[in-house]
Amino acid sequence: MAIQPGDQAPNFTLRDSEKNKVTLSDHQGKNVVLLFFPLAFTGTCTKELCLVRDNHNIYDALDAKVFGISVDSLHALDKYKKEQNLNFPLLSDFNRHVSTAYDTIYEHFFNDMDGVSKRSAFVIDKKGIVRYAEVLENALEIPDFDAIQECLKEIN
Repeated sequence: MAIQPGDQAPNFTLRDSEKNKVTLSDHQGKNVVLLFFPLAFTGTCTKELCLVRDNHNIYDALDAKVFGISVDSLHALDKYKKEQNLNFPLLSDFNRHVSTAYDTIYEHFFNDMDGVSKRSAFVIDKKGIVRYAEVLENALEIPDFDAIQECLKEIN
């Protein structure tokens, strides 16, 4: 079932590219932006995540912690983060538990790669409530960052 604004955000624990455990509920008291993306090292994903990197000061000013999430391995995400100089954590959902909980899985993706995360964005407020949800069916599109930032302004 699709996550909607007003829903309690499903809690999770994933490892970041430095192999540290990250638990969503540990970030209550801070706004959180979850950005699910299909695959590291691809054009649209790089464009999306570099936009966030280049505008990270906006998210800091809006008291928001940003996390990128994909089904890539920890090793792939570590290399990707370093190559792109990303300034926010990338989390590996290699087992697809979180992407499934947030209903962001492509049943069929390009080149027979089933089970890849859909490009999606969720804003979660300081109490753990989803305030913005955008799940894109077209992997070549990027989330509406203006709407995400406007949502963050409204909940601050």
